[in-house]
Formats: sequence, structure tokens, C-alpha cells
Amino acid sequence: MSIIAPLAPAVGKPALIDPFQRAITYLRVSVTDRCDFRCTYCMAEDMEFLPKRDLLTLEELDRLSTAFIERGVRRLRLTGGEPLVRRNVMSLIRSLSRHLKSGLLDELTLTTNGSQLQRFAGELADCGVRRLNVSLDTLDPDKFRFITRRGDLSVVLAGIEAARAAGIKVKLNAVALKNFNEGELAFMMAWAHERGMDMTVIETMPLGEIDEDRTDRYLPLDLVRIRLAERFTLRDIPYKTGGPARYVEVAETGGRLGFITPMTHNFCESCNRVRVTCTGTLFMCLGQEDAADLRGAMRRSEGDEALHQAIDEAIGRKPKGHDFVIDRATKRPAVSRHMSVTGG
Repeated sequence: MSIIAPLAPAVGKPALIDPFQRAITYLRVSVTDRCDFRCTYCMAEDMEFLPKRDLLTLEELDRLSTAFIERGVRRLRLTGGEPLVRRNVMSLIRSLSRHLKSGLLDELTLTTNGSQLQRFAGELADCGVRRLNVSLDTLDPDKFRFITRRGDLSVVLAGIEAARAAGIKVKLNAVALKNFNEGELAFMMAWAHERGMDMTVIETMPLGEIDEDRTDRYLPLDLVRIRLAERFTLRDIPYKTGGPARYVEVAETGGRLGFITPMTHNFCESCNRVRVTCTGTLFMCLGQEDAADLRGAMRRSEGDEALHQAIDEAIGRKPKGHDFVIDRATKRPAVSRHMSVTGG
């Protein structure tokens, strides 16, 4: 069971504290495993998506998220797949925005590939979304189509501009990929900073079977930082957004660059996050298979007592950290599920 924190959330329910005394204040919820891209490091080309009947309804996603907010979660991120391809997803976002108005939630945000932002940016801003992460691994149209297998870079760039025009702060997320974008990361960073956007680079993670050998793409970020430091002045800063990125300020551009390093330097000691899949499975750690079925707990009764009990039991098992490995001897992924299932 989780330990009751001395300071309870505003609604009076006990806060969620894991066995290592880390408060769980950040929830990432996948609303769908579907995506309109098929990024080579994330998905197989011929993905088999979950039957729609297995997914939580929008009402269940709201109920589940609200239960966590009642227990002290202050930041809620909706993910996918691509969250904005979920039918009627804006009704969920609009409903969840009530927690921003009540003060129980500090931030409601999304991670998106940007393909639907032209359509939804204005409505997202109206719902109180003030910040978005847009996954973008290259600014070369041909390379973009190759890595996504079907994406149109111009559509994503127009979506980013639509979000910025709506007053939403955009941060770029780029997966560092050897022999693909390693020579482009400095340009992408400068491009983002010129437009007032932060950027984060991420090490590829061994999640799910894909159509290529991850060792051919794995690029450690300590090497990326060394190369950037040859051209730019990087100064470590304490800036945090609630996630695992460690940030530097780039003197020449005046912008911030984040590093997410699950492989070379994991960030487990300060982990304040849990993830729920679109089927209602709670993963206490991205890099571990242990999980809890929250869908069953919700569907057993109209009340939330069983749901809160299931959450308590799961948080009581949250591990200290993960042990990702990518090497030639370890061909199989560290975790069998794809990132699109867990939530990006």
C-alpha cells in the first residue's frame, strides 16, 4: 500500500507516495494507440492496433484522470499514439479543463506529432492548454517522410505555427538517431530557438518489436552534448517542466535545450510520474512490465472506491527505476509493448 503523505491534496484524499518517498504528481494518459504516422523507431510498418472495444471510453478516461487528480496529481499529459486522432477527443479535453479552473490541476497538456494542430490549436487554447510537446525528428521534408513513413512536414510546421498563433507554447521533442539526424540537431535547435521554442533531445528506448535493429540508430546523448559544446556555450540550469529532462541554456541562442537520457543517465531518482494506457493499464515505470488493471476496477462498480484501492496497491509497488539496455547481444526489446501502447 502507498504511504499517506502528511500533506493531503486539496480535496482531502491521501496523496500518492511511493515506497521511495517520491510524491506522484504527474500523470501521463494515453487516449489511443492509433497514430497517423508510423515512425520507424516507434512502430512496425504494419501495426496491429487494439480493438476499439478494449479502449477506455472518453468518460472512463475522465473518471480515471479525475481520481488521480483527487490524489494530488498536478500535471496531466494526454498522449497516444497520436491523441488528436481519437474521435471526439476535444470533449474529453474540455471536460478535464474544469480541474484547471478549480485549481486542482496546474497543467493540462499534450504530446502530439503536430499533424492535427491546424484543426485543433484554437480549441486547445480555449480549454486552457498552454503548452504542447511536438515530436519532430528532422526539418528535411524527404527525411521526415522516410522516418514517419507517411507524414508531410509542411502540415506539421503549419500546425506548430497555428499553436503558437493561438498562444500555446511549443517545445520540440527530437529523438537522436545515429546516421539520420545527428548532423541536424544543432540546426534544429537554432531553428527552434529563433522562434521562441525550447527543444529536447531524447535517446531512443528499447520498447516493442520494430522493423530495424535499434543499435543501428542508438545515439548516446553524452556524445550529442560533446558535439554541441564544440559550437555552442551550454550552461546547466535548474529549469524543470515536471518531466525528466535536464536543461541547459545556450548562450548563443538564448534558448533552452533539454536532454532526456533513459539509457546513459537514467532519471529515476526523482521520478514523480506514472502512465496509464488507453486500455486502463497503469504502468508505474516506463521500463518495467509490472502493471495494474484500472479498467477492471472502474467497471466493477459505479463508485471509485475499488479504483482508488487499485491505485494505492499499484503505487505501493512502484520500483526504484528501470534498466534499459541496447546492444548487439540484446536483440529483443527491454519491454515488449510499443511506445504507442504505453503512451509517448
